[in-house]
Amino acid sequence: MKGLTTHVTKTLIPLSRIKCDDNSGAQILKIIGLKSYKGVRNRYPVAGIGSTVICSVVKGDTKMIGTKVIAVITRQRKEFKRPNGTRISFEDNAAVLINEEGLPVGTEIKGAIAREVAERYPKVSAIAAVVI
Repeated sequence: MKGLTTHVTKTLIPLSRIKCDDNSGAQILKIIGLKSYKGVRNRYPVAGIGSTVICSVVKGDTKMIGTKVIAVITRQRKEFKRPNGTRISFEDNAAVLINEEGLPVGTEIKGAIAREVAERYPKVSAIAAVVI
């Protein structure tokens, strides 16, 4: 997996509820853990743009409610800084469902995604409407 080119301020913690931005059938996700997180004892894990998280489906299709899924964070409300000095923030927190290989589960993404996610997950950016 390619590293991020920016310093992303991470603000999403476990039990945060985020919007699912694709047409996979899920609408609201609850973060229950981070994938490949190696932390320090008593430190709370945090996620930001480009992080892979393990979620539980809270709202959506009746078949999907309560299932564990893997998602990548595509938008966050907290601003983060890019290397050229610009600061980017979005109006909501959103994620896109992916499978174990990093391929998207849905066939289209409704909103915009960050450029950092497009660099790390090229298949996700291929189905995105807008890359900012």
